[in-house]
Formats: sequence, structure tokens, C-alpha cells
Amino acid sequence: MEFVWVVLILPLVGALINGLLGRRMSKRAVSGVACGSVGVAFLFAVNALLGLLRLPPEERVFTQTLFDWIVAGGLSAKFSLLLDPLSAVMLLVVTGVGFLIHLYSVGYMGEDRDYSRYFSWLNLFTFSMLLLVLADNFLLLFVGWELVGLCSYLLIGFWFTKPSAASAAKKAFVVTRVGDFGFMIGLFLIFATFGTFDYFRVFEEAPQVLAYGGALATGITLLLFAGAVGKSAQIPLYVWLPDAMEGPTPVSALIHAATMVTAGVYLIARAYVLYELAPVSMAVVAAIGVATAFFAATMALVTHDIKRMLAYSTISQLGYMFLATGVGAYAAGMFHLVSHAFMKALLFLSAGSVMHALGGEETDMRRMGGLRTKLPYTSTVFLLGSLGLSGIPPLVGFFSKDLILEETFLSGNTTLWLVGLAAAVLTAFYMLRGHFLTFYGKPRYDETKVHPHESPPVMLWPLFALAALTVFGGILWISFLNFAPFEKFLEPVFEGARLVGEEEHPAALSTGMLVLLSVLAAGVGIGIAWLVYLRGVTVGEGLRRAFRPLYTLLYNRYYVDELYTALFVVPGRRLSEFLAGSFDQGLLNGIVNGVGRLVDALGGALRRVESGYIRAYAAWMLVGALAILIYLYLR
Repeated sequence: MEFVWVVLILPLVGALINGLLGRRMSKRAVSGVACGSVGVAFLFAVNALLGLLRLPPEERVFTQTLFDWIVAGGLSAKFSLLLDPLSAVMLLVVTGVGFLIHLYSVGYMGEDRDYSRYFSWLNLFTFSMLLLVLADNFLLLFVGWELVGLCSYLLIGFWFTKPSAASAAKKAFVVTRVGDFGFMIGLFLIFATFGTFDYFRVFEEAPQVLAYGGALATGITLLLFAGAVGKSAQIPLYVWLPDAMEGPTPVSALIHAATMVTAGVYLIARAYVLYELAPVSMAVVAAIGVATAFFAATMALVTHDIKRMLAYSTISQLGYMFLATGVGAYAAGMFHLVSHAFMKALLFLSAGSVMHALGGEETDMRRMGGLRTKLPYTSTVFLLGSLGLSGIPPLVGFFSKDLILEETFLSGNTTLWLVGLAAAVLTAFYMLRGHFLTFYGKPRYDETKVHPHESPPVMLWPLFALAALTVFGGILWISFLNFAPFEKFLEPVFEGARLVGEEEHPAALSTGMLVLLSVLAAGVGIGIAWLVYLRGVTVGEGLRRAFRPLYTLLYNRYYVDELYTALFVVPGRRLSEFLAGSFDQGLLNGIVNGVGRLVDALGGALRRVESGYIRAYAAWMLVGALAILIYLYLR
């Protein structure tokens, strides 16, 4: 455990080597540095986990101070790392899934001319995410938080000569900064209240300092949640994530599915002590989460872009995680975070394999089809990921999603459970719709120009590894057999949290019925997708006309982007143009130019004094002496 700092440093070293020397190195050397640094970091993360497991549960907390960071006035912050079960889980996800995606990238980005730049930034992102999860205080966490935002901007806009990519990068950076502004105010409130950013001191003093349900506790937690909403793409700040698919597909798999977007869930789980004191905030987190889960799923129903479909799916699944944390099921939320990382990384990389087979650019599922025989491995693993995300047993998504719905129901939030169940139906439908459109039916691509083929082994092996985790990951939590090592491992972190279901709510449905309903919901969604996209069942013209306005609304994403453009982008642009023209060019430039002209005029006058004639200087000295004498006389 004492070498936990190595987990953090290795990706940073990889980023520096490839960033500074990568253009002089071979691609093989760049790949070795990038993949090796993350792979070895994963081994050290496993060693750290084993070190924790050797300790009694109540002693599984290890802090390591590397140096004094800030000492100024009343502020004292150390660069300290915290290893406990929660951060250990995140370490394994970031380095384990990250290593597989780095390996996949070797094949996917093999022909890119900026190969070393790509891996340098990917390593830098890994370092930033590790800093975020290992920080032992809010201030250091915020540094990692902002660094992952910067890396996201760089990687979304990696192909910066492409206008859509550059625009998407700017959009992601600006929208997430909106949430981060609230996050910063929350940090100011924490320091003003507790006089420190240190986790342990804040969480220890919180029950004494903050009144249960009080305005201060509610304000702090809602402001922190604002940051989580931006980073994890929840309503109303979700609009950046679909456009972020302009970046390379492995970037979408790592940053926008498996790691960065889960930072908000990690933040709430880490600060659960504060949220336990703010029931209003907990209710807001749960409501925003389940609303986002359903809202994003409806947009995924009609999108034709395979990556955007997966992006909306990511937004929806993050909503489930927030629903879990909002009802107090923190371990369940973290388990879905882990299972989602397996499944969504698998799905994004599978989508990348399809794009690779079709020439590298095609993402429209209407121009795919018939790829099942051409890409048998990719088709199989994509199906596994789709079924897992739909909640089909015994895949890992069944255990994590069912657990969230079950604990939401047991917490007495029946309405939230019903909305979550409806979102589960939609999830199953759009995921299988995507699979059927991509891999079944007749080929809809130009067979004279495109000759699909399976990806090389360096891209397939990460898919097989993630597929295995999707199939067997449920072993971590088989709730109906009372076998949940994941929950037991996280128990010391969430000690003192209110238990879901501890309030007395009438159990209208048994656990078995809840599980059955969850599976039936997935079955209904899959069945409808099978009927429509495989069997070709169509609805009548009257029903089509009735639902066309709804389809148009969903296809245009509820016109939210247009609304934000009208409310914020256009007024902001006009204000900036006005300030640039009237204030900057008119007033400020006028003042600066006026001062310049005044100095020039004074200089011209003084030039006449500096004539170079001795008699003129003598005359000026006489005038000066007389002026001094007159002043002294009058005084």
C-alpha cells in the first residue's frame, strides 16, 4: 500500500515521455510507454487492493502525505493520497479498463499521424482521474476534477481541424464549467464552515456543525451536486455528452463512458456524510437521476448514430447511479458504476470495431446491416453488452440494475421505481434495436466500395476481456443468494449511512417479484425490438400519424439545444459583439489611444525645449531659479 503513489505517477511519466519525445520515437515505443505505464499502474492497484484485504475491515484506511502543498494564512492543504475500499474500487476501474482501452487504441489509432499526442493526452487523463479518486481532501480532488475536464476538451477536439470536433470540445468545456462554478462555491462554503478541506475533519465535524435538514447542509450538498450534474451529464447539463462523440471512439469508451463521467457519482458517494444531513438534497439527486435515466433513454430510441445512441445510454445509466445514491443505496450505485464501465466500454469499443470494418468514419446504423457474418466476434460481444445493459440474467447488468430498482422500491419511492422500470424497458428496446440494425438484415452499405473485416487481435482481445467481465462480473453481488462481497468490501466506507428499507414501508411486492418485474421489463423491450427490426412488424398508418409529432420531438432531442442556443448562446454572442465593438473598441481603445496621443503631444512639446543650444538651457535655468525665488518669497 505504501507504493500507492506509484499508481498515480506512472501515467504522468508516460504522458511526459510521449508528449516531449514521442515524435522522435517509433509508434511501437510510444505504445509501449503508454500501455506499459497504465498496465503496471494496474498491477500496483491490485497490490494495493490486496494490502487492504489483509487488514481487518475497520482498519482499511491508508493515507500517504507526499508533501505540504499550500500553507497560506488559515489554509493548510497537503498533497495526500487516500486509499480505502472506495478509492481502491475506482483505482481498479480506471487502470484496468483504461489499460484495455489503451491496448485497443494501438490498433484503432495506428494510422493516425498524431499517434504520440493521442497517447500522451490519454495518459494525462488517466493521471488526472487517479488524482481525483486518490485525493484525501476536497481541494486536491478539485484539481483532478478540473484536469479531467481539460483532458476531455483536448481529446474530444483531438481532430481539431474538423470543425464539428472543435465545436464539440468547446461545448463540453463551457457546459461543464457551469457546473464547476457551483462546485467551487460549495468548496468555499465547506472551508468557511469547517476551516479545512480535509475529508476526515469535515466528515467528523459535520454532524455537530451542520443541522440536519438545515439550509447550510442543503446548500453545500446542492452546490457539490451542481458540479456532479455537469461532469456526469445530468439534466440540465447533459447536452455536451452526445456531441463529445466527435472524439476518437476509444476516448468515448474511456472518458465518456467508463471513468470521467462517473466522477460525479464518486463525489456523492465520498461525501455521503454531508448528504445524509440534507434530505432535500438526497431527494433532488434521486429525482434528477431517475428523470435523466428516462429522458435520455427516450432520445436513444430514435437516433441513427451508433455512438450517439451509446452516449444517450451513458447519460441514462448515470441517472440510475444517481438514483441509487439519492435513495441511500451507495454501494448499489458504485456497483452499477463498475458494471457499467465493463459493459459500456465493451459497447463503445465494439462500435469502434464496426467503424473500423466500414472504413473508419461510418456511424449511421441505416448504412450498416448484415455485418453479423462479416464480424462474428464483434457481433457476439456487442450482443453480450446489449443484453447486459438491458438487465438480462446472468450478465452483470442484471445484478446491478435490478439492485438499484429493488432498493429504490424498498426505500418507499414507488414513483421513482416505476419511472426507473419504464426506463429499463426503453433501454432494452434501443440497445437491441441498435444490435439488429447494425448486424442483421441485408447490407445497406456500398458493397462495391466497402469490404467489412474483423478487427486485428490487438483490438479484439480487449473486447474479449470486457465481455468476460460482463458475463462473470455479477459474481461480485448476487443479492438474492446473500452473496455480496462487493457490498461487504464497501461497508466500512459507508458506515453510519442510513440503510435502505430501514424505514417502515409496506412491502407490496416481494424481492422475488421485483426481480421478476425487472427481467420482464427487459424482455418487453427486447421483444418489441425483435418484432419491429427482425420480424418487420409495422403499425397502421393512423397510428403512425398519431405518433409522428412525438417521433419528431424525440428525433430533434426535445429542441433543448435550440432552446439553449436561443437563451444563452445567441444573447451571449450578441453581448460579446456589443462589448467588443462599443466597450472594447470604442471606450477602452479610445482611452488607450487618447493617452497615447497625449503623451505624443507632450513629447513633441518637450522636444522643443531640448534644442541642444547652451544659451537656451541657461535661459531655462534662469527661469527656473526665478520661479523658485518667487515661490519662496510669496510663501
